[in-house]
Amino acid sequence: MNWLLVIAGAAVGAPLRYLTDLAVQKRHDTLFPWGTFTVNVAGCLILGVLTGAITSGAASGSVRLLLGTGLCGALTTYSTFSYETMRLAESGARFFAAANVVASVIAGLGAVWVGVALAEGVWG
Repeated sequence: MNWLLVIAGAAVGAPLRYLTDLAVQKRHDTLFPWGTFTVNVAGCLILGVLTGAITSGAASGSVRLLLGTGLCGALTTYSTFSYETMRLAESGARFFAAANVVASVIAGLGAVWVGVALAEGVWG
């Protein structure tokens, strides 16, 4: 049953990642990988809310598998983040490469913190 929860979450997360990346990147005419940045920060926010919900007893292990492992596992992408950062650096866009790393880490950690705080406010 657990693996079905992960598959169901991933079945939603993967197309959501692809469609979000396309929509966001289409709106920005820049080298910066806004699509990947957006899905990764959104995934961090979801994981923060989920963590807060689980900590307060408002969500179960099954919800963690469905949303945390399945949905967010397919939605977020460390490999694409790494690849895009490397491509930026190799093409001479070192500022964008560094900005991608710094902004992704800061925004991701901030999104997790906000998500946990939101969950604690609702269920804490």
